[in-house]
Amino acid sequence: MASIPSQTISSRERIHWVRILVGGFLAEALLIVLVIPIAIQWGQHPLLYVAPVGSLLTCFMFGLWVGRGVQSRFLLHGLLVGVVAALIYVALTLARPEPMAYVIAHGLKLLGGTAGGWFAGRGKIQGT
Repeated sequence: MASIPSQTISSRERIHWVRILVGGFLAEALLIVLVIPIAIQWGQHPLLYVAPVGSLLTCFMFGLWVGRGVQSRFLLHGLLVGVVAALIYVALTLARPEPMAYVIAHGLKLLGGTAGGWFAGRGKIQGT
């Protein structure tokens, strides 16, 4: 039986799961902290507009934060921040049906996290 040669992944190439989990958690926590006062003051309707924009921005911020702490795979790290944030929300709501605006917000979490990772990697690749 032939053995498969083990390949070592350098610390430069590995996925930084702790940073991703912390970033995704903080992105979703910040979003919740921002929307609760809006929901209390004006009800659920404004959240259909605030949640998608807030999802994009918070995941961008934490995708950028995670991306600045890694040496490679910037887009993947940012994308995974968005995935974690979306999964946290789905878990909190017990995967109940959501308004279309919230489904769009989940897509914007992925986009925002990826954009944050890209932006962080852009500076490192150019050496700035």
